[in-house]
Amino acid sequence: MEWHEQPYNNWTESDVGSWLKSIGIKEIYITKMTEEEVTGPVLSTIKREYLSSTIGMKSAQIEHLLEKRDELLKTNQPDTKKKGEFKGKRREKEVLVSSREHTIQKPQEKAEEEVVAVVVSNESNSEATFCDYHKFDQNEKDYRYVKHHLLPPETGTEDLIIPCHEYKSLEIAHKLDSQRLKAKVANEVLRFACGCMNMRTNGTIHFGIMDKNKGHHKHGEIIGIPLRNREDFVDALDYIERCFKDSNQQIEARHCIRNPRFVEVCNKDKETVEKTWVVEYDVIPKASIVKNKLYSVGLPNFHEKEGKVKCEEKVPYCRVGANTPLIEDLVCFIQGLIEKDQQREEAESFRAESSLDFQEDQKRKLSVLLTGGKTKMDNSMFYIVVTSDIQPQHLENIAFLVNMKLFCVFDFDPNSEISGLYGKYKEQKPVTPHFLHDYENVKRLENSAVIETLKLFDRVSWIFCNGRNNFPSGEHPVDEKTWIKTRKKKMKKAVTFICNEVLPKSSFVVLFLLTSDVKQPVVDTFHEFYAEMNGHDCLTVIAETKEIYKKWSSLAQVSCAKSTLDEISIVDMPLSHVDATVQSIQLSKNQPERKLPVSNGGLCFLKSVEEAMLDSLEIISVDQCDDANLEVMSNDDIQETELYFYRGGKIDWINFWLANKHKCGAIIERDAYKETNKIMSRIVSHTKEIRPTESVNIYHNPGSGGSTVARQILWSWRKEIRCAVVKQGKEVTTVCEHMVKLREHEEKDKNKCLPVLVLLEDQNLDYVDDLRRHLTNVITTKKMNPSLLCFILLICNRSNDPEKMRRALSSQTIAVTYKLSDEEKPLFEEKKAYLKQKFGDKESKIQGKTVISKGKSQLAVTTQTDKHSSSQFEPELKFILTFVLMSNEFQPSYIENVVKNILTKIDHSSQDTWLIRFVALLNTYINDSTISVSHCEAFLGLSLLNNEARFYALVDRLSEEAKLIFIHLRESSTHIQSIRIINPLVAKEILTQLSEKLPQSEIAMKLINDEVLMNHRFARDEFLEVIRTLFIRRNKISRGDPKNTAFSPLIEHVTTENDGLQRAVDLMKAAFLALGKDPYVAQQLARLLYTNLRFEEAQHWAEEAKSLSPHDTFVLDTLGQVYKWWFNHLCDTLEETEPSPERGVEIIDIALKAIAAFRDSEKTQKKETASLNNSYYGEVDVGCKLLKFLSSVTVFSNTNGMSDFLRYLLTDYIPPEVKTPWKNFHHQLKGLQKNLHQALECLSLDQTDISEEEEELDARDPEQVYKPREWLTRKSVVYAGFFCCIPEDTEEANESIGNKAELPTEKLSPFQRQMWTYKLGGGNITAILSLLYEKNAEKAGKKLEQIMALYPENVTLQSLDEKELTNFLFCQIALNCIKPGSIQILPIEKLKDLSKKFRTKGNTMSPASSLFLLSLLLWPEDSSELSSADEQRLLSAIDTLPRLCEQKTQQMSQRKSRIATHFFLGKAKGLNKIIHRRVIEKGIKGNLSERKLKWLGGEVWKTKEVVQQLKRIEGWTENENLYMKCGKSDKKIRVIPRYSASLPYGNERVTFYLGFSFDGVLAHDIKMKE
Repeated sequence: MEWHEQPYNNWTESDVGSWLKSIGIKEIYITKMTEEEVTGPVLSTIKREYLSSTIGMKSAQIEHLLEKRDELLKTNQPDTKKKGEFKGKRREKEVLVSSREHTIQKPQEKAEEEVVAVVVSNESNSEATFCDYHKFDQNEKDYRYVKHHLLPPETGTEDLIIPCHEYKSLEIAHKLDSQRLKAKVANEVLRFACGCMNMRTNGTIHFGIMDKNKGHHKHGEIIGIPLRNREDFVDALDYIERCFKDSNQQIEARHCIRNPRFVEVCNKDKETVEKTWVVEYDVIPKASIVKNKLYSVGLPNFHEKEGKVKCEEKVPYCRVGANTPLIEDLVCFIQGLIEKDQQREEAESFRAESSLDFQEDQKRKLSVLLTGGKTKMDNSMFYIVVTSDIQPQHLENIAFLVNMKLFCVFDFDPNSEISGLYGKYKEQKPVTPHFLHDYENVKRLENSAVIETLKLFDRVSWIFCNGRNNFPSGEHPVDEKTWIKTRKKKMKKAVTFICNEVLPKSSFVVLFLLTSDVKQPVVDTFHEFYAEMNGHDCLTVIAETKEIYKKWSSLAQVSCAKSTLDEISIVDMPLSHVDATVQSIQLSKNQPERKLPVSNGGLCFLKSVEEAMLDSLEIISVDQCDDANLEVMSNDDIQETELYFYRGGKIDWINFWLANKHKCGAIIERDAYKETNKIMSRIVSHTKEIRPTESVNIYHNPGSGGSTVARQILWSWRKEIRCAVVKQGKEVTTVCEHMVKLREHEEKDKNKCLPVLVLLEDQNLDYVDDLRRHLTNVITTKKMNPSLLCFILLICNRSNDPEKMRRALSSQTIAVTYKLSDEEKPLFEEKKAYLKQKFGDKESKIQGKTVISKGKSQLAVTTQTDKHSSSQFEPELKFILTFVLMSNEFQPSYIENVVKNILTKIDHSSQDTWLIRFVALLNTYINDSTISVSHCEAFLGLSLLNNEARFYALVDRLSEEAKLIFIHLRESSTHIQSIRIINPLVAKEILTQLSEKLPQSEIAMKLINDEVLMNHRFARDEFLEVIRTLFIRRNKISRGDPKNTAFSPLIEHVTTENDGLQRAVDLMKAAFLALGKDPYVAQQLARLLYTNLRFEEAQHWAEEAKSLSPHDTFVLDTLGQVYKWWFNHLCDTLEETEPSPERGVEIIDIALKAIAAFRDSEKTQKKETASLNNSYYGEVDVGCKLLKFLSSVTVFSNTNGMSDFLRYLLTDYIPPEVKTPWKNFHHQLKGLQKNLHQALECLSLDQTDISEEEEELDARDPEQVYKPREWLTRKSVVYAGFFCCIPEDTEEANESIGNKAELPTEKLSPFQRQMWTYKLGGGNITAILSLLYEKNAEKAGKKLEQIMALYPENVTLQSLDEKELTNFLFCQIALNCIKPGSIQILPIEKLKDLSKKFRTKGNTMSPASSLFLLSLLLWPEDSSELSSADEQRLLSAIDTLPRLCEQKTQQMSQRKSRIATHFFLGKAKGLNKIIHRRVIEKGIKGNLSERKLKWLGGEVWKTKEVVQQLKRIEGWTENENLYMKCGKSDKKIRVIPRYSASLPYGNERVTFYLGFSFDGVLAHDIKMKE
């Protein structure tokens, strides 16, 4: 016997294991419990402690097991008792009658029927689905039974009107021939009918239903029978005339016995099996027919011997219980007929009086179904609509759908756009049309990428499920069978994706809107949602007519019981009534258009469809929030909206709106708001010199109200200028385009538009700069007045030191801090008194969670009265703890005391406390981190509850402490409900106090080892990204962090604990596994190990990271760093000052491994990584130190050692002392000089910093990051020093270089000269150009003259190679910029002749630096200056530079590919025409931020230095390109606009300043020629 067929008390260890497996317990625990001999009786008494300590079970598994065990105990014991009671009752009601049929025992009460159902279910452990009968005496053509569902047990006589029921399976008999089958059916029907007529009771006999338990079939189970010929069942009634007593009885029997009803049986398991049916005969003995009569029937039987049907003796039958026996005491029965007739007449009369159907409260039911039990419909739920053909007359009643927060629509109407719901809806709301295949994700993108691609949370996704007419794609409508074959799987994938990957459980309602004939594909969609949502919770059906619902329910009951369908369905309610009913509970009504201010002082309309096209902006209209329905919004709703803000929630526009309507208290206007408002007034009223794009900065402490100030500004200015918030994660180009469209909407003159004010929150500075640059381009392109204010950027960022940021940045910067001014303190005290008076008493009664409608977002908060309130503040105010803390300026001592009192009696072992620890850990180390509510529910074991139970389950389950410090929110920017601690400072203090008993390393370890949290399906990617950030992200001052850290702050803290390093290592190892072997975690672990000199382990983890991500430059670089640190450690700890060759073998081996690893990294370039490969830094570092080490080895440290050392490195010479020990290194060591030279050259080409996302992986030293030019110059000197044979730091040696008598330059080889120039800082272009930025110009000029002294007096093309010539010419230009009168400067004609060595074409074409020099030197001062040959060379060079630039930027991010202008064309002659950038920068006043703004805003071109020194060039635009003439010929030069969008439209004559870059010649400050 199987385990589920016997009581749990009889279970063996194996049976218990099977049960554990069925409820989802992990295999390791099942094995352990089997080994521990846990049987059924043991299972019933097992304790939590045993499961934890002995079995080693995790808490979530324990909770799940114990809950299931308790359910098992409850369902078994009571059922056994009820089963016994039922048997007793059954025996009492049995009547001893003789019958040719087997007597069937039956329950008499409805309650007993339910008991039987439970018993059957428990005994078989199968999921028996019960269903209702077909409606009595009605012919519902669309009604169907479902195979293997159970009808209620057979019944006897009740109130005569409620029919009794009898079942016959015909399991075998249906195979009989026609004659035998008719006789069999007639026998059963006439006997049953005779009994019903004599008992005066309605009844139905069913064929195709099991009439007893047999094999695996149960009593009442629907099995159905195949029908070869329906006429056999109809003709069976012809036996009435042969079998009833006389003609009167025969006629009356015909009136009472209805013709057979054939009900199709659906098979939910197989779709292609033979159709089967249930055949039913209703019997209705009306009083007017059967009164005072006793009926007898002679039953027909087929006699096999005679081969014909014979009728038995005519005898009367009656109904006793569920049987139809002969009447034994005929006299007694006849005497009772008078009473039976009277009862029948009364029953018919009563039924006629109460024949009106019971009308349930449809409005309340609809409200409950659509809102999850609430009284109002807010924005807390998403809605998914499934519908088919919506008739035109219904389209006027869809306002309730427009007001809903629709997520998507499954539309099966291919004409929906032409004449259906889609066409009507999109007139009022924005939609994105899709097909089912759009949800297939054939490219296997991440969920977030699919969501972004489909724009799922930006607009309603309208899914055409059966094609789309009038659309030029291959998606045409198909019939039902074809749809099932070709599109059903796609529908299933779409439903699965939405339910499992996009929307959290219980966050959405699926509404089936049925207003026309029901089609099978719509039903199939119901089946899929029912399966994916684990039942009917959050499913709602609206069927406009009973006929529609009948067909729907008959088809849908395959997966959902008819009784359940009735519970979730609204039937026979006109759509107009539905529309009015739903609108009456909706908190907001749709605004098809909103109002914006216009430049003429009036207003214009912005349609919602037009607004949707600007989806990168959240636009704040003049009538913002006027869609809120105050008639529906109760006082409680308003008060909770107000309270949410003071509990620490982010302010919403509804707060301002309610305050303006005097429905709640006014929002405090802090000093920062007033200051910002003044700045805005100055900018908008033009009381200061303005730029087309102005900026106002707000820096604020986290939680100090900076975001509130910024939103107050937008709210107060929304009627005067156009305002919007830039949504997170939107492309700069898209935002720029949408801002321009918003500015010009409904405006006639683009030079008279109102400015647009946009709020940018927590955007990095690069993003802001890019946006400002794009806006400047557009202003130029559209020929707007450059003195006109067009855009205002309100930049609001968090900072740990807002005052410092205020001092460092421009005058238009405001700081918002925790510190309150003397003017602000009374305002906060007044507000505190107001809140206490208005909400204090109410809050003491509030339990659990309150859900608040927040306009476009839904927010919720958890609060609870706490018995252990802090003595430091008024206990009745803890419901606004955040506001109280702000009133006290977040003083550390105050926070400490408050937290201490909250945590006084906390249960440190509870799941709630662990949740507090986890959230505090994340909130402390990661800005804006949250944990999804879904994760919390899973962690606390609440995920198995149904929707209604879960609605308040989380907060009801939380401890008092958790309710006080958690805020439960759902922002408009995300669909994920989540929780966080009310303030980062509170989170930090909670973590500090809770980690006194349990170190943070253990908290973090517990977090990442919790399988429930780490493996929870919903929002898993977001949660894992937070965990990844916890271990990888470093603090950076540039991002507003208090200090720079080498590792994540958590890891740095853990290293300070007892045995901290090992704890940190163990934690990183655990994180590596928990995050699915993340290569970057392995990389960071390697860094942690090598910085702590554990090199072998570091090598292992660096290799591990490399194996997981073999083409990632940062991962490969880390392996090089391991060896670099190892090499440095070996060198630094070496005891000998002059080690032997043998002693140096290990050190050289490690150094060469480092160089090899760095070179591997250098060869790997990915588009998303930095343009400059940082491994060159590592190679140069190791190479220079290796040179120093090699020079100290005994064989090279003697008098002639340096000479031998150079011979060894630069020639084939190998000293005998090192030949054998270094046999594996000779080849690599002899290539060391060339490799170092190449690395230095590569570094000199690009000095851009890496991006923010790469900073976490960057292993460079601080000097390499923050002072790369100085580092490069210093390393170049070190490198060259080994090959110059002079001391590195001897100033006298450097001075002597200027004296040719001491250093005969004519005898220097090119290599020696190269080393000397390197030594002096002129070895590469970057070093030379960096001299132009030297503060001490005299010193820089002297250096350049020293470098010039190294070259022969009469430099010729033959005396220098191309590289040396390039450096020489750069030095000449740099020297002229710094020290124009120097005697070392050659005439420009001589420099032009020397530049002829550069090749502008072919395979041996010179590098970009050489072509750059050609563009500088050959650029003509006037048209007659240039020869035709020089003109050709100049044109070729200028044409080639952009192509080289394009090749370079193919592997660079947009941020890296910005073009840098080094020189400008001046008005002077000769070399003096070349003006360096720094000359212009000297004329720009202000701090760094202000100078940057002047470059971006174009103000730099108006300065005296520019106007006096730079030369404006004439050109023209043609086909969106910019050209100018070159030389005497008519050939034209294409000039690159510095900002690509700054060209005017059409063909125009223009003037501009000419700049020179390595990427081509550039046009700055383009203006149309007047």
